[in-house]
Amino acid sequence: MSGEGIGFGKAILFNEHFVVYGIPAIVSAIGKYTIAKIEPMDKSGWTLNDNRKATPRYKEDKLDQQKKSINNIIKKMGIDLSKKGIEITLDGTLYCASGIGASAASCVAIARALSNHYGLNLSDEEINEVAYEGELAYHGTPSGIDNTASTFGGLIWYEKKNPIIMDKIKIHSPVEIVMGNTGKVANTTAAVAGVRERKEKYPDKYKEIFDRAENIAYLAKDALNEEDYKELGKLMNENHKLLQQIEVSSRELDFLVKLARDHGALGAKLTGGGLGGNIIALTPGRELQDNVANAIEKEGFQTVKTVIGAVKEGV
Repeated sequence: MSGEGIGFGKAILFNEHFVVYGIPAIVSAIGKYTIAKIEPMDKSGWTLNDNRKATPRYKEDKLDQQKKSINNIIKKMGIDLSKKGIEITLDGTLYCASGIGASAASCVAIARALSNHYGLNLSDEEINEVAYEGELAYHGTPSGIDNTASTFGGLIWYEKKNPIIMDKIKIHSPVEIVMGNTGKVANTTAAVAGVRERKEKYPDKYKEIFDRAENIAYLAKDALNEEDYKELGKLMNENHKLLQQIEVSSRELDFLVKLARDHGALGAKLTGGGLGGNIIALTPGRELQDNVANAIEKEGFQTVKTVIGAVKEGV
């Protein structure tokens, strides 16, 4: 018997990094996903065929973390591979790069595929918990936001409190975005550690920035509820400024953000860990989406044209 599972990619719309400290963040599943397939094999242990398309060096750089992640997932699920092992195959429409939730999508997809393969019938909540264990191998102290978006889909308001606060934000239909890839593999763990260090060193400066980030989250939630994308874009621009102030942007990210805005994006910012990876540009309507994507591609960068608010396979 074989098992299959999917996990969505994601884009953080507001407050990556700030979310680690309990500031609300808004994240969306995007219409691209990873598929995991599990096949039984006669020998013990597990093997992996990773057929996902990826930024150069992405898969090589993440290999050790990936092995640890899969072991975490198998351990958390209580699966014994000492007699009969499994072959895991990863594929799908999600292009692997930093800032797009590739690691979380693979964790969710593998957890779902294992659940199906072994007839465990895990709920989405349980899949999310398992995927978080997998994410620990990639991010050290992940907020949990990536695996949550990857598991549940849609738009999510997320607060890392105890217990975690997670609310769906409903929009009538998914909205077009462009993600622009710097081509640099980001080290999220290093970025998170750097913010922590500077926050301890400059508490007053950082308190001011963090307070503004919190305010932006509430304004952005209102803008989404009202589907006021002009306002949402302005808030994305302001959020990027705060991310620059906490030093997680980069020359390439800032270049792509400016390029997207100059070609009509309603707003643009880095998305994910920063220091590389992707930007997200808000481009409602296919025409605007094409214009912005073409401008980025002309400069030699790769893009993903997709949507926020994705709730089902292949949106």
